Amino acid sequence: MKALVLSGGAGTRLRPITHTSAKQLVPVANKPILFYGLEAIADTGITEVGIVVGDTEAEIRQAVGDGSAFGLDVTYLRQEAPLGLSHAVLIARDFLGDDDFVMFLGDNFVFGGINDFVDEFRKAGPDAQLLLTRVPNPSAFGVAHLDDDGRLLRLEEKPERPTSDLALVGVYLFGPAIHEAVRAISPSARGELEITDAIQWLLDRDHDVRTTLITGYWKDTGNAADILDVNRRLLDLLEHRVEGDVDEASEIVGRVRIDAGAVVRRSRIVGPAIIGPGTLVEDSYIGPSTSIAEDCVIRNSEIEFSIILRESGFDSIRRVEGSLVGRNVQVSMGPTTPATHRLMIGDHGRVQISS
Repeated sequence: MKALVLSGGAGTRLRPITHTSAKQLVPVANKPILFYGLEAIADTGITEVGIVVGDTEAEIRQAVGDGSAFGLDVTYLRQEAPLGLSHAVLIARDFLGDDDFVMFLGDNFVFGGINDFVDEFRKAGPDAQLLLTRVPNPSAFGVAHLDDDGRLLRLEEKPERPTSDLALVGVYLFGPAIHEAVRAISPSARGELEITDAIQWLLDRDHDVRTTLITGYWKDTGNAADILDVNRRLLDLLEHRVEGDVDEASEIVGRVRIDAGAVVRRSRIVGPAIIGPGTLVEDSYIGPSTSIAEDCVIRNSEIEFSIILRESGFDSIRRVEGSLVGRNVQVSMGPTTPATHRLMIGDHGRVQISS
């Protein structure tokens, strides 16, 4: 069995972060979201992985390499444009051969991994198996319609008026029949080869298509709010570990990880929180559900429920929360009155805030 990981796409919902960075490499709990998917695949025993890449290919290649760090053998497959999930299967035909495979969207997070779903597929051997979950906004997803006995009747891609709240999770399991299906369909009104259309093609020809309803935590991390929520949940599992330099004037409360090379001076850090290597926190408060990456400088500031990417700095800022801040961003004090600030700042940004 092989794996196909989709890491192309423009990440428009995460701009300006994704103007200069692949959306799959935005870190949660100081690790790129893509890495969690690769680790979940490796945990199933799958070793051969094709990664579909687009304009951010160089960055994905630099981060993942040959896959050996994950126990994987990675092949990169170039997709000239984001033309749909079925198109990704089309261009991966030679890599996949006639093997069964799991298709994993690189910006998705499934809490607890995918071992059970892969084992179920291996034992039953259907032509396709879909993971479904109930969502409050089904019009943003592919939607499944089941009969009273739980059998799949039909699929719709991002319907304007959905009559089902069952969304397709970004993890699919396929047998070789899917290759005929993706060759048979035509582009949708969006100009894409939809995977829902390919699966519907299988259904219409009486192929064995099964569904599994997951009740655990899953997120499509396509926007800042969802990334912050995944970060919060991962930090809730954090183990307390202090390897950096913390002075006696500082207070560390709860599950906090301070990586080697980090320096904390006269500050209060309340977990769950992570302070990355090479980061300085001075005369500041870092609150729960906060990840601060490597080589940042936080002085005389308050940050809570936020993700701060590498080489960024905050100086005399009260108070930042619910924010996703890119790389090499500098936020400093400006004139006028105090306020609570919510920020989404692209890489290399410069912001002055009155506080």
